[in-house]
Amino acid sequence: MRNNQRRMQAIVESIRDLSPTIREFTLALPEAPLPYRPGSHLSVIVQINGRPEPRFYSLVGSPMGDTYRIAVKLAPDSRGGSRYMWSLQVGGRLDISEPNNHFELDFNAPEYLLIAGGIGITPIFGMAQALSRRNAPVQMLYGSRTAEEHVYRSELEASLGQRIDFIADDAGQKMDLQDAISGLGPNAQVYVCGPIPLLDAVRRTWMESGRPPANLRFETFGNSGQYAAEKFWVKVPRHDLEFEVPVGVTLLDALNQAGVETLYDCKRGECGLCVINVVSVDGTVDHRDVFFSAAQKTQNKRICACVSRVVGGGVVLDSDYRPDAI
Repeated sequence: MRNNQRRMQAIVESIRDLSPTIREFTLALPEAPLPYRPGSHLSVIVQINGRPEPRFYSLVGSPMGDTYRIAVKLAPDSRGGSRYMWSLQVGGRLDISEPNNHFELDFNAPEYLLIAGGIGITPIFGMAQALSRRNAPVQMLYGSRTAEEHVYRSELEASLGQRIDFIADDAGQKMDLQDAISGLGPNAQVYVCGPIPLLDAVRRTWMESGRPPANLRFETFGNSGQYAAEKFWVKVPRHDLEFEVPVGVTLLDALNQAGVETLYDCKRGECGLCVINVVSVDGTVDHRDVFFSAAQKTQNKRICACVSRVVGGGVVLDSDYRPDAI
């Protein structure tokens, strides 16, 4: 994995519960913080079963003084990162990177539609504020399971007023993506962050509209799928291996623990470096990546080991790893 960024020790200055499942952390830095643009994130080292592992959290809102803000959702099928973050107390220390951005906001578009689902609001929030300050033509859709999960609502309403729609699943509300996208001008840009089902729905609607793929930009938090996580079995005949992947452990980690060294980088289902060939599937592959197209996912020929799983059975894989290769 690449790790060329400068790292530093941050102190948890304050903690605020935004909802029953979303907690905000304000991090004080030992030196003046680097500026960042909307869509930026931090790499944070968390401890998982005594092992240090990186997790990636979007920087919330605009830069504020000498601190950074991140928000973390306590996920029921967490691999351990959110549980570790929620265990932190004020005064705790975190190893963090400098800001990085793979979800850059283009300020030159004639029109914008922002779409956030759940904790996907974290990068979108700063975009909404920045575009509002520039008086840019912007609309926003913000979906969540319940109304109380609409965090930062008052700040968003102050920035966007009537230009934002709040949609709550428990109220029987649904995003009308076709209506929102069809009402955009031909060169409008859409920015979306949220769970995989939302991203897939937006991408499908966007492609059906015939709009330029480059004008749809998205980011995922890399741990959501179409199905709840469950244990599944894995066979790798080339290496005479069979093992189980429990809930809370990724296929990537299980392969490496079994001695099948697998390359990776993002651990978010975005880069495709950890892709491994699928021989056969017993059950359903829950593709949680944004690397493969919808058509490629239906073929089930390859799987992103860092995020994707299997439900209702298991999978037979063929790894390119050769322990005797020079």
